[in-house]
Amino acid sequence: MRRRILLLSVGMTTLVVLAFAVPLTLLLRNAAADDSLKTARLRAVNVAYYVGDKDHTAADIQAYIDDVKKDGVGGISVRLPDGTTLGDPPPDGVTPPKPTPAGDGDGDDGGKHGPPKVSDATFRDVHGGGKAAEISVNSSTGPASVCLYLTTDELYEGLGTRLLILLGGSLLVLLLSVLGAELVSRRLARPLEETARTAERLAKGDVDARAPTTGPAEVAKVGAALNGLADRIDEVIAVEREAVADLSHRLRTPLTALRLQVEALPDRERAEELNTQVNSLERTLTAVISAARRPQREGRVPHCDAVEVTRARAAFWAPLFEDQGRDLVLDLVQPPAMVRASADDLSAALDALVENVVAHTPDGTPARIILTRQPVGGSTGVLIVVADEGPGIPLGAGERGRSDRGSTGLGLDIARRCAEAAGGRLTIHPNLPRGSSVHLTLAAP
Repeated sequence: MRRRILLLSVGMTTLVVLAFAVPLTLLLRNAAADDSLKTARLRAVNVAYYVGDKDHTAADIQAYIDDVKKDGVGGISVRLPDGTTLGDPPPDGVTPPKPTPAGDGDGDDGGKHGPPKVSDATFRDVHGGGKAAEISVNSSTGPASVCLYLTTDELYEGLGTRLLILLGGSLLVLLLSVLGAELVSRRLARPLEETARTAERLAKGDVDARAPTTGPAEVAKVGAALNGLADRIDEVIAVEREAVADLSHRLRTPLTALRLQVEALPDRERAEELNTQVNSLERTLTAVISAARRPQREGRVPHCDAVEVTRARAAFWAPLFEDQGRDLVLDLVQPPAMVRASADDLSAALDALVENVVAHTPDGTPARIILTRQPVGGSTGVLIVVADEGPGIPLGAGERGRSDRGSTGLGLDIARRCAEAAGGRLTIHPNLPRGSSVHLTLAAP
């Protein structure tokens, strides 16, 4: 957003600068030409007065022309009454005008009763570019003419400096515009970016996230509305969890009555079978209550560091492994390795897998827990492998309530539900020629 604001501001400023710079360039060009022509006219008039003085000879006039040329630009051509041309030869396409009397009076009395009569300057274009200023003057020997011509470069002398000043001013305006746009964009975009990050955190389940209520009034209003929505989400989650927990607690009473009735059955084999189902139902209710009572800070999408949880559970089982003469090897990546599961749920899943190794392999059978990072669902998740060198896991052991080794199969089912809730899966692999490994794939939060 900041980039778009900056580009828009610079673009608008550039258009404004161009709207002023183009007319100013033409104005400066005309002003430079006017200044050059005014200077040329004054110099031509000075030469004309000198030519009109009766005491100056042709040689004096030539020397004067050479001195004048040293003080300025432009070529000077003087045509005397007798047709002689002094000074620089006229440029291509320019013919010194035929001398004509300047003002009233005959041409041989110039300078007798005052300064010589000089005509107004006339200007005409020079072939190939440039301007020529022409003046007629009455001299003592007759009318003479003076022509001062400027090339295109001489006509626009000084224009480059003025254009550089204009360019510098334009660049300064653009720079100030960029700085101003940067400040404005930061003031507008920073609260919006923080608000967007807050929305992303809320979407990931961080219900403690709150947006800033600073900045422009409209942006602050959006932040306040998002905070209100987050508060409402907290309330709804709390109410729903309480409702689920209350309902689960209410089910415990008929469940207890059902257990008593099952235990009173005369058929002990049938009673044991039904009691197994009652135990399963009780575990399910306990899991529902535990999930409903989960701390509010976990939000809708809980998360934890799988490395730390795995290390903690391995430390918990280490004394039992030592008593049974087993080796428990850990192969973990550097923390953190965040997964989309609560620490309690992941701990329960790991306990179930490790317990499965302890319960169904002979004493002294080593085990290994490997944790690596792996792409899961378009992001970097985690793969946890619990492997042993025991007799292996029978086909179908991962199905709830089914096992060929004297267990209910609930341990693998707990791990499977944890993986699926975390956006992953549980798979069982035989490690031929002996042993087996359980792969627990968990997605990132």
